[in-house]
Amino acid sequence: MEKYKFVAEYELRASPKMLFPYISTASGLSQWFATKVNVLPDHQYDFYWDNESHPARQVSLRQNKSVRFEFLDTGENGSDNNYVDFRVDVSELTQSTFLRVTDYSANNDADELKSLWNGLLEKLKEIVGS
Repeated sequence: MEKYKFVAEYELRASPKMLFPYISTASGLSQWFATKVNVLPDHQYDFYWDNESHPARQVSLRQNKSVRFEFLDTGENGSDNNYVDFRVDVSELTQSTFLRVTDYSANNDADELKSLWNGLLEKLKEIVGS
């Protein structure tokens, strides 16, 4: 099955240090990204949407910079799994904080993905007071 990479960038009025727990911890992610997030051993996470479990593994983490979650068993032969990547950047010029979201999955409807992520980020902006 063909995969699609959706990338969007959102400006938030929050420091990377304040924003990072919301994109990298189970308690932070469960406030805006998933209904529930459980931490499992070995950097494994269980994300719940619509009462369905979606196991993932945290494959990278750079403190106050980025985190990537790879969803298990979503690729063929254990490779090319779906993932979501969150990257925090600060503009040198304006000192604004940006969150870049990369969603790599079988969903290739750009409008649907844009609508989904815009809604999720609106919720995150409310939480961080942006």
